[in-house]
Amino acid sequence: MTEAPRRATKHRTTRLRTALCWAAVAPGVAWAAVRLGGLDRGPLVQLLAFTPYAAAGSLLPLVLALALRRRWPAVVAALAMATLVAVVAPRALPSDQPSATGPTVRLLTANLLAGAGDTRALVDLVRRHRVDVLAVQEFTPDAEAELDLLGLDRLLPHRQLGPQLGTVGSGLYARFPIGEGGVRRNRGGWGFDQAYGTVSVPGAPAVRVESAHPSAPYAVDQVGHWRADLAAQPPATPDGPLRILAGDFNATLDHAPLRALLDTGYVDAADQVGAGLVGTWGPYDGDPIPPVTIDHVLVDRRIAVRAVAVHRMPGSDHRAVLAELRLPAG
Repeated sequence: MTEAPRRATKHRTTRLRTALCWAAVAPGVAWAAVRLGGLDRGPLVQLLAFTPYAAAGSLLPLVLALALRRRWPAVVAALAMATLVAVVAPRALPSDQPSATGPTVRLLTANLLAGAGDTRALVDLVRRHRVDVLAVQEFTPDAEAELDLLGLDRLLPHRQLGPQLGTVGSGLYARFPIGEGGVRRNRGGWGFDQAYGTVSVPGAPAVRVESAHPSAPYAVDQVGHWRADLAAQPPATPDGPLRILAGDFNATLDHAPLRALLDTGYVDAADQVGAGLVGTWGPYDGDPIPPVTIDHVLVDRRIAVRAVAVHRMPGSDHRAVLAELRLPAG
């Protein structure tokens, strides 16, 4: 081969390697731009739930660009990776807590998958971890009856319940009295109910607790309902009563509507103690969907989070989330 064909072959190889690197880098750049810009619209809503996995995978394009000695693709890949890691990594790191000096409250939230969740396992969690407040979603009349037969009525005698057939029911149980309670219905496509009430914990200010369950963005035509339901969640009242929202939010911390709700004065309990990357939902219907974190306990910023644990819930595609909280002194 003469010199000219050799140079032409080398040039084609170089261009091919460069194109390959840019093709590998582009998805991470687009993902970072959508996440930073809060551009979760249409099918991007479901995709953004997997941002922690995208952050982990963003190392591969960088390694490829470095291996092929493509400088600018490597620089751009490094910036995209740094952006994704910066928004995800803090969830694995504990944060400073407010100096709350009131009583400790253990709150558990569980989605029962239209009543199919194992009620015995749920009561066992309540008993074993001395749960004080329980929020349930997809709560049915049969589940209510089974829970009481298993002794939940003695463990958590106070309640505000709205059992329904199917997936829309909601319930709130407590060891302490519940006042000003009710059940409200989200206006989204699913029309999930949300039980709420003001729990009177001795030694602390009254705290408003709600079992949250906005619509799921399971299809593009449901995204509007999902956004509307998240926007309709009760905001925090940092200069007023304490509030806690606990349940299946059908959203992760990578979704802008949930971050907007947090900005009203809540913190995510799992995020506060470095457990914010523990998956709570999936796989679903046998599909190989990696777990994502859509079940949350959102607490007023004046409440200290001491611990969060995620527990398997047999019969449900969700895991239960247990948060140990310390309230301000009353």
